[in-house]
Amino acid sequence: MEIRELYSIFLRHPQVTTDSRDCPEGSIFFALKGESFNGNAFAAMALEKGCSYAVIDEKEYAVEGDDRYILTDDCLTTLQMLAREHRRAIGTKIIGVTGTNGKTTTKELIATVLSEKYNVLYTQGNFNNHIGVPKTLLRLTREHDIAVVEMGANHPGEIRTLVNIVEPDCGIITNVGKAHLEGFGSFEGVIRTKGELYDFLRTRNDSTVFIHNENEHLLGIADGLRLVRYGTTDDPRLAVKGSVISCAPYLRFTWQQAQGEPQTVQTHLIGAYNIFNMLAAACIGLQFGVSIEQVNHALEGYIPSNNRSQLEHTADNHLIIDAYNANPTSMNAALTNFRDMEVSPKMAILGDMRELGASTAEEHQKVADLLKTSGIDVVWLVGDAFAQTDCPFRKFTDVETVKAAIAEEKPRGYYILIKGSNGTKLYQLPPLL
Repeated sequence: MEIRELYSIFLRHPQVTTDSRDCPEGSIFFALKGESFNGNAFAAMALEKGCSYAVIDEKEYAVEGDDRYILTDDCLTTLQMLAREHRRAIGTKIIGVTGTNGKTTTKELIATVLSEKYNVLYTQGNFNNHIGVPKTLLRLTREHDIAVVEMGANHPGEIRTLVNIVEPDCGIITNVGKAHLEGFGSFEGVIRTKGELYDFLRTRNDSTVFIHNENEHLLGIADGLRLVRYGTTDDPRLAVKGSVISCAPYLRFTWQQAQGEPQTVQTHLIGAYNIFNMLAAACIGLQFGVSIEQVNHALEGYIPSNNRSQLEHTADNHLIIDAYNANPTSMNAALTNFRDMEVSPKMAILGDMRELGASTAEEHQKVADLLKTSGIDVVWLVGDAFAQTDCPFRKFTDVETVKAAIAEEKPRGYYILIKGSNGTKLYQLPPLL
């Protein structure tokens, strides 16, 4: 079936699912495959549960004479092509967002700011991969004025694949850092892959890149692009500049347009590093005609709820929850911010940083060395990589042994930073603290 013919079906049934357990009436089921499942085997079940069509790529799963089965060469490729076809048909202006750290928070802040003036579609949760991105695009309707689409990657070429589906009109790389080194091969591999967003935007007429003006890695790959700059210096080229006032514990900062009056914003985010996410959102909002007052209202009202830079008060402690992910760059930023935070006493529960390959031992030792001079009162380290470090801190095998320790000797009265790669499961700890 040609993609345009499938798209005409989608227009009559504008909802897709890839999960046979979730089959809304009239939707289209795409039989995707994974390491441990074959969606083709669930196509009949999806039709029984309410789907109008099932897109499959293995002929033996089709029922002869049943035109509800749509046979294609590859279901994932077809889903991606359908999403691009829909994106082109709708024509909504799209902002592409990627980066090593901060891309999800920045995406949320951009969407929050733009929502002051527009009807905005934006990536939900962590739907930022080869499956989540097309599913996001297929949620577009003509009622949307603008879309903010997050794109993630852990191997070379993945951003190129995603931007060729999304075809963004403008974009932002929040930063580049040492993450997924096992997949990228090196830090240079990270830079090249994230830069695939810039490569695509060079092919578009009138495209704009929003750029952190103090990030030399990004500036080094931004030749030939129209740049709208934000930062914290006095560079006259900045569209928006800002500075941190305090983190006690929430970030409070000032920002202003070029030649504009300073604005003061009290946020609900933990971490001085979040100023760059805030400035990016302000910069993009202003570029799209959101007023200064609306920008301030959006930034002050944003409350994180995704285990990123989140402060939670319990009966016994104050938890700084950053347990969604961790890499050397984000870990260094979190610990430096926690060290400088005007609160006490302090405790850190840190989990291993995954997917660092040959750099694993070196990068974990760097964190341990930073901790030695951080002044943090109590440090617990969790995981095999931290177990190999040379440091005086208490070490735990896994999250279960931490839970046991909390049950026996629950910390009380602390500000506790919780950070680690998602696989360490430290996100299970907040209810116990």
